Parts: sequence; structure tokens; C-alpha cells
Amino acid sequence: MAVQEARGGMGAGPHDGGCTCGDCPHGARAGHRRAVAEFLLKREEFASGQGLPAAVAHSPSASRQWVSDELTQSAAVVAERGRIEGEAWLGRLWLRTAIVVWAAVITLLLVQALTAIGTGWTVARTVGLLAALLVGAALTGAGYLHRARGGTLAPVIGEDNRLSTSRAIAASWVLFVVFAVLVLVGRLAAASDHREREALIAGLELARGAGIVTVLAVVCGIAVLVRRVVGLRVLGQRLQKVRAHRPRAADLLTDDSGRGSFTDIQYVIICAVALAFAAVRLARRPDQLPDLPWGLALLVLVSAATYVAGKYAEGGRPVILSVVRSREAGDLDAPIRNGDDIEIRGAGFVPPGAQSADRLSRMVVRIGPVHVHVPLVPVAGGFNNPTDAVLTVPVPADVEPGKVEVQVVTAAGVETNRYAIEVSAD
Repeated sequence: MAVQEARGGMGAGPHDGGCTCGDCPHGARAGHRRAVAEFLLKREEFASGQGLPAAVAHSPSASRQWVSDELTQSAAVVAERGRIEGEAWLGRLWLRTAIVVWAAVITLLLVQALTAIGTGWTVARTVGLLAALLVGAALTGAGYLHRARGGTLAPVIGEDNRLSTSRAIAASWVLFVVFAVLVLVGRLAAASDHREREALIAGLELARGAGIVTVLAVVCGIAVLVRRVVGLRVLGQRLQKVRAHRPRAADLLTDDSGRGSFTDIQYVIICAVALAFAAVRLARRPDQLPDLPWGLALLVLVSAATYVAGKYAEGGRPVILSVVRSREAGDLDAPIRNGDDIEIRGAGFVPPGAQSADRLSRMVVRIGPVHVHVPLVPVAGGFNNPTDAVLTVPVPADVEPGKVEVQVVTAAGVETNRYAIEVSAD
């Protein structure tokens, strides 16, 4: 499909990938898709041995370097188109989030209308609807002010341009507590009886809302703590972070590489269940803060502790375990010399989320004072160099014979340990 799109789109017009107008059919999304299709076509052609110029086809090292340079340039175009598409997508997101907010308000109205059948419309239903309107208006206004950064979702988008699980959970609890307090304020304003007003004020006492207040304090504290922990671990080169092209809903349940994360999933599920319980309690008793049982509150705290522990445990610094001379079939065993390929074995060379070609092309190996860019070696469906555990690079002629140190710099800018090798003079 990608090959057909790349071939069929040739000569499509002046908008090929460059236009970012929202109404143009050849806008940012089409430009990004076309750049991806062209890159995939080029990669598959190189993987099958096609497209090599005759000037480099006779030399394996020269052809490998030429292919790597061509793919690197094409990947850079894909990355730029992806950045433009991501910015345009964020600019359109604020309207979608506003629609979701008001759809939730309408849903609340429908639920109240259906549950009022037989029991009648009450003051609590009116107050709840007014509180929802106020919260929806506030979210819409804040989303409009931050429309270039994702609208209502702007506060829960992390520095790596992904949705933050801890911030999303904290924001959900904050919005719910604000809604609950507004309901009590509305009930208090509408109450005419002195005893009813006293009962509503008593509903705000800590004895009744201790569970939900504790959960709110913990999830907000964890949102701040996780940001600090991740920042310090990145600065200390104990965690590798690469920026995503745009946030996705799946970020709440996955790690940076897109795989499901147990700590994130359990945190989201347990907090969602606790929020649902609190919402039902508020619907049943709109005259007080939802009295979250301590058993359920403790379950949320255990889930939060597991989430934080997972943040401390994830990642790690990349490491070189060994460096050997790469040997082709039929080659004689020999020491490492200038011009030979060396195979660097270790772990953590490809950070989570850095599997795209533009990120892989940023990897560098220091061999003594010389910086060697890791060549991209395409195969059908991907690359066999570099990988997370093995890198293959040539030893340049500028490296002086003798003992030199090898060090890998990943796409996230993190450096591995230094590993000494001996380069033979003959």
C-alpha cells in the first residue's frame, strides 16, 4: 500500500507535503503520509538490492554508506513532515476536546432526565447540571487559551509530547472534586431551611471526606513527584527519553515504545473504578462530599505506590559489554585493523520510542577521537543495524593504531561506558 501510494502520488501537484492548511486535501497529514510512503518504498528497494548506483555497487562498504546516507536524508524529511503534522494536529485538538466536554454535559443531562422519570426533577439535579455547565465552560475557555498546545489536554501533555498518566489521573480527581464542591455550593445557595444549610455545611467536614481528600492529595503529589523523578533520572543519564511526534490516547496505558505497561494500566483502572464509585456516591448523596471508603482509598494508594515504584525501576543507562571484530563468511581470523567492521555488543542502545529511522540515524560511536555515525542497514520491514543489543560500525582510517576507547552515544544523547580495544598497525 505504501509503495502504491508513493508511486501513485508522484506529480500530485504543488502541495506535495509542504502545505499545512487545515482545509487543503494535501495538508500536513497528507504530506506526512506521502513522506512515509516514499521512505518505505526506498527502504524496501535498498533491502532487495535495487537502486544502487554503479559507482558504489562494487564496494560493500561504499554501497552500505551510500544507502545509509540516502535513508538518513529521507528519514529527516519524514521527521520534519511528522513535526509539522503533529503541530497541525495539536492545533485542531482543542475543538475536539471541547466537543467531548460538552458531549459529557449533554450525557449528564440525559441521565438526569431519564432517572427523574417517576421521581420528579429535584433541586439537586438542577444544581448538578449547573455545576457541569460551569466546569464545561471553564474547560472550554482554558482549552481555547491553550489551543495551540492541545486545548483542554495541554496540562496533561508531558515534556516528551506524550500524555502523562500521572497528570491525567490527578486532573480527573481534581475535576471531580471541583464538581462535587460546586454541587454542594449550589445546594447551599438554594437551601432555605436553616437545618438543611447546617447539614450541607456538615457534609464538607473532614470526617466525611477524609478518604477522597487523602486520595486527591496523593495523586496530585505523585503527579509532581513523577515529573521530578523522571527529570532527574534523565539529567543523570539513568533514563533515556525521546520526544514523540504527537500525544496519543494509548500513552496513558503504554510505555514510550508503545508496549502495554502494567504499572500504568493498573493505576488507570483502579483510579477509574474509584472515581466511578465516588460519582455514584455523589449522585446518591449530593448533600455531602463522597465518603470514599478507606478500603477503596487504600487500594488507590497501593496502586499509586506501585506506579511510582515502576517509574523508579524503568529505564537504565546503556552499556557496552564487549567489542569484537566483525567477520564475514570466508574471512580469516585477525586482529582489529583500520577499515574493519567491529561489532559492539551490549544493551540499551536504542531508547524506547526511538525505533524510527530518523532517530536511529542519530546514533554515534566514538572510536578514540573519531566520531562514527552508525550506518543504517535495511532489511525487509526494518533494519538489522543498529539494534538495541548490537551495533556494527567500521573503524575509520583516522584512528591511530594502539589502544583506543569505544563509546556509544544513543539517540537520546546518553553515553555508554568506555570500552578499550586494540587496533593493530598491520
